[in-house]
Amino acid sequence: MSELPRVQVLHGPNLNLLGTREPDIYGKTTLEQIDAALAAAAKEHGAEIECFQTNHEGLLLDRIHEAIGWAAGILINPGGFTHTSVALRDGLAGSGLPVVEVHLSNVFAREAFRHHSYVSGVSVGLVAGFGPRSYTLGLEALLDHLRAV
Repeated sequence: MSELPRVQVLHGPNLNLLGTREPDIYGKTTLEQIDAALAAAAKEHGAEIECFQTNHEGLLLDRIHEAIGWAAGILINPGGFTHTSVALRDGLAGSGLPVVEVHLSNVFAREAFRHHSYVSGVSVGLVAGFGPRSYTLGLEALLDHLRAV
């Protein structure tokens, strides 16, 4: 790639509460700290990112649609929408952009309803269970994928 790859980072519902929300599951790292780590990792890997968090499914879909015009890929933690949103899955698939799904916790070691992801089926990969590092691992994997295609 001749120009810096650009990645849309999307954080789903309740992730604005990181740092205080169920710290025994999600840790004490805030969303702002995760975004700062992602910005540093993107710079280190010669990429640009734009981070966005919302608790509203429609706003996530709007950002996915907007990313079609400028982003090379999407890094997403869909939060609870992972397990419920066909609309989010369809929006990601329809974007034509490569997607990497991330989760702070190991969703497969938790409640059974968390074992199904509508997003995984349209993603190039999934990183889960490494806390905040899941995001930077996911970003690195997405950038590797973008450089290989």
